[in-house]
Amino acid sequence: MDEYGSKVRIAFKHLPLSIHSKALAAHQASEAAHQQGKFWEMHDKIFENQREMSEANYLVYAKQIGLDVDKFKGDLASSTVNRRIDADKSSASALGVSGTPAFFINGRYLSGNQPFESFKRMIDEELSKKS
Repeated sequence: MDEYGSKVRIAFKHLPLSIHSKALAAHQASEAAHQQGKFWEMHDKIFENQREMSEANYLVYAKQIGLDVDKFKGDLASSTVNRRIDADKSSASALGVSGTPAFFINGRYLSGNQPFESFKRMIDEELSKKS
């Protein structure tokens, strides 16, 4: 976003991996925070504290980022949150994505943890097509 501003859009999709026992709860926490407009704030807290992933900590983070904690608690296990996560998992499966991180830039797949230059090269190629 710093490099491209409004020329790009980031869309986060959930894919909690079954091999990661704490993944689903983390995705539920970020999506529950999204219900109050604070997805990225919760996402960032969880990633900054990956060694401390727990539902108790998600409640602490919810308070820190200014969420209505009671609403957050209710949303954590809500069908709305779980349907969103399930829909994202289905989309990933349909696209052949089975691991994270995974990225798509105008439909072009970029797999794994990549340096910024990999993104920049692909984004620049896509933007040059629009000229």
